[in-house]
Amino acid sequence: MSEVPSGAGVVERLRAAGCVFAEEEAAMLLAAAPGPAELDLMVRRRTSGLPLEHVVGWAEFAGLRIAVGPGVFVPRRRTEFLAERAVALAAPGALCVDLCCGSGAAGAVLLDRVRGAEVHASDVEPAAVDCARRNVEPRGGRVYRGDLFAPLPPELRGRVEVLVANVPYVPTGDIGLLPPEARDHEPLVTLDGGPDGLDVLRRVAAGAPEWLAPGGHLLVETSERQAERAVEAVSAHGLAAEVVACEERYATVLVATRAG
Repeated sequence: MSEVPSGAGVVERLRAAGCVFAEEEAAMLLAAAPGPAELDLMVRRRTSGLPLEHVVGWAEFAGLRIAVGPGVFVPRRRTEFLAERAVALAAPGALCVDLCCGSGAAGAVLLDRVRGAEVHASDVEPAAVDCARRNVEPRGGRVYRGDLFAPLPPELRGRVEVLVANVPYVPTGDIGLLPPEARDHEPLVTLDGGPDGLDVLRRVAAGAPEWLAPGGHLLVETSERQAERAVEAVSAHGLAAEVVACEERYATVLVATRAG
């Protein structure tokens, strides 16, 4: 076994492994480890390239501690903007759906911030569904395993007021350019959006009008360079679209609304 690490030793090991925020990561590891042996193991897992959030078992997202684990997409800080926009559009008691929910971070925020919200979430990945259940169901939501709308209760059709879909939107040819933490440790299905990055968005846009209530909103994270084509994709299905952005978090969100 490696020598029992001290606080300074943890920082040095993280720096040597190329961790840019070594001091902050060391503080998280020290706080999470129940003892020296566990700390040493966690440091070794982190320096081997495992995402910090997978090592400690959680990610901070919009002020909440969201459980994550191996094989689960780690919620990004930029996606907080997507969740914030969804909260802003959700009236008290709103019926909300979180598609491609991953860890269920957006659904958890809606339940935490919208009084009386009814939240249903779905994902195709078994590990993500297990994780989302830990984040969403204790807050009163429901989580289902399946492809997009398929596992949702049929009685939700035509009633969804806020539909969040954090779809994969990285073009297939750009996957190799992603940081190793994402490329090597997060499921490809959560990253790969097809040749132009919009394949899954098009499928969501095709199904959304059937599920949205009149005046209901679809919110999707995309990239600035894809925004124009994303608008075309949802407009083709009769949804009125606008693009909103947050420069601070480098976040772009498409908001599409069904006619009232």
